[in-house]
Amino acid sequence: MRRFLILIGCCCTITALTSWCDIDIWGFYGHRLINRMSVYTLPPELIGFYKGNIDYMAEHAIDPDKRRYATKHEAVRHYIDVDMWDKIPFGNVPRDFEEAIIKHAIIKGVIGKDTFLFDKSVISDTIMSLRSDKFSFTSPYPTFVKWWKKAIKPQYYEDEWTVNGYDIDDAFQTKGYGKAGLKLLIEDKFSEHGICPYFLEEMMYRLTRAFEKKDYETILRLSADFGHYIADAHVPLHTTTNYNGQLTDQVGIHAFWESRIPELFAERDYDFFVGKAVYIEDQKTYFWNIITKAHSHLDSVLLVEKRLSKTYSPDKQFCFDERLNTTLRIQCPEYTEAYTKAMGSMVEEQMRSAILAIGSCIYTCWANAGQPSMKNVPKVVFKTEEDYTPDPNVKTRTHDNE
Repeated sequence: MRRFLILIGCCCTITALTSWCDIDIWGFYGHRLINRMSVYTLPPELIGFYKGNIDYMAEHAIDPDKRRYATKHEAVRHYIDVDMWDKIPFGNVPRDFEEAIIKHAIIKGVIGKDTFLFDKSVISDTIMSLRSDKFSFTSPYPTFVKWWKKAIKPQYYEDEWTVNGYDIDDAFQTKGYGKAGLKLLIEDKFSEHGICPYFLEEMMYRLTRAFEKKDYETILRLSADFGHYIADAHVPLHTTTNYNGQLTDQVGIHAFWESRIPELFAERDYDFFVGKAVYIEDQKTYFWNIITKAHSHLDSVLLVEKRLSKTYSPDKQFCFDERLNTTLRIQCPEYTEAYTKAMGSMVEEQMRSAILAIGSCIYTCWANAGQPSMKNVPKVVFKTEEDYTPDPNVKTRTHDNE
């Protein structure tokens, strides 16, 4: 949560001298623009519905950021610290969400007041072994994953994940674990470092189901949310533990790249005619390619700014700007222009890629839902805030991705 609060604060530009929430700010500005432009990538069968609701798509592009306090599970959907686990091409990061959690979970056994750790390992990629000095069992890895999805996955949004010994006996044909009073406690050590590409798959599922049901309000709400998460996946600093330059003495670089540059140059210089949405055959690979490409830009994002900062004095790097009766310390236009020129077309290309990806994901969900007719659908009108703000307690990831 602390990491996401820092990211949100950064979206307001660095070193704001007042509350971030008073500033209309990839930042708020970038997300709205990206969602709006994504509508124009859609095919004729969809564009009428989305153009009729384009203002909603733009304005509610920032809803996921507004929900950051609603549940501890919201923040991690916006990023993944993928360099925490591996280097490009991230072969050691499981593409299946449950397998990623299994790989990094801590499993403890409890009998009465006695608590002990299980040593967890996968042998030859086929056998899962859980061992302690008191108990042990092995299982074919696919069987273990299937059991995990049935027994542990439904607990994802619970505060504590537990399995009793009788369930273990039933699942793995063991004897005595239930009678011994064994209970397993599982700690998720993966999700706290971000789940963005996995949650994009979840959003594909949700939006597809909404199209199948012809639930137009849900279609629109999910589309706006989906656009936000997809855009976040294109930001290099959403893919690293060094998310705000705090590890390289570059605090504030997140907002510099994500908010300040688009704010100054997007409408003036960028070309957002990106072509037509395409059908996505392999969604998992598609989302991981987005993360990998974004992360491949990370060194340039950091090194270019570090080098540039040595050629500008502090008073040439930062200026003060008045906005909505607020004084902000923010990167000067000249310094920002020098930074974006030094990076080439990186920011523009990532915004273009995000726009096309949003349109392609919406199109793919609609196609996978059987291409329901979206013609002559009245403009969606939400009566109150509650009508389009999702319940933070709603359970997700209820489908099985096997």
